[in-house]
Amino acid sequence: MSKCWEQRGCDEEMQGDCPHPNELNDNCPTKCAFAQCDRPQNELTTDPALVFDPTVDRSAAIKDVCTFCGFFLKNGPRIEN
Repeated sequence: MSKCWEQRGCDEEMQGDCPHPNELNDNCPTKCAFAQCDRPQNELTTDPALVFDPTVDRSAAIKDVCTFCGFFLKNGPRIEN
């Protein structure tokens, strides 16, 4: 089962026309309406300890909005030193 930070917010047809996953091989930008998270665990955080935690593997997040989500920052994958 995939994690919430591994799922885009749009359907397959929309993904087929979107340049971010296709031509750009990029994350969903925060300005995209379908990148917003409506999951109950979504928790926008401004806690510097979480936002700047060097052990969080931000490359695992497929949407930019996840990189400011407390749930992802606390439960997402970690970079091993």
